[in-house]
Amino acid sequence: MAVPYRPKPTYPQQQRPQQGPQSKQQGEHRINNQITAPQVRVVSDELEGAQVMSIKEALLLADQMELDLIEISPKADPPVCRIADYQKFLYQQKKKAKEIKAKQAKVVIKEIRFGPQTDDHDYNFKLRHAQNFLQEGAKVKAYVFFRGRSIVFSEQGQILLLRFATDLEEYGKVEMMPKLEGKRMTMMLAPKSKK
Repeated sequence: MAVPYRPKPTYPQQQRPQQGPQSKQQGEHRINNQITAPQVRVVSDELEGAQVMSIKEALLLADQMELDLIEISPKADPPVCRIADYQKFLYQQKKKAKEIKAKQAKVVIKEIRFGPQTDDHDYNFKLRHAQNFLQEGAKVKAYVFFRGRSIVFSEQGQILLLRFATDLEEYGKVEMMPKLEGKRMTMMLAPKSKK
């Protein structure tokens, strides 16, 4: 005997909080009704200085200005809140972070290789390159590579690197004196800071 089809009973679904302007999804700041402190220090372009007021007064003030109340310093006593457009505030924060990142110096190291018996023409060519690199703000790693038995000329390599450092005196300063590491004698030059 076939069992008659009965639809499953439906129960009311739990209401999920809406992802609206008051949700925390967009940033790490609490805004509007998410702020739990009873009193806050409010700053705004329209107000003169920071003013301490109750959270209700601050929310009412932000509502009158048709803006958001954004908690910018939750650990302060009382927490500091800013009255501003939240989307605009986030945009400005991202822009500031981008500018800071761009200002951080990226260290570029350019290598210049010599042989122990580099002729003057080759030396001058490499010297001009090193001058350009230092003027652009890059560090220069100059080294003399010794092949086979040419290691017996290590003293010549050291003289060559010291001459190189002397010729670049007005563009850079020696960060590391010539040092023999295996078959390489290396010296590091850093650009002189611009005054």
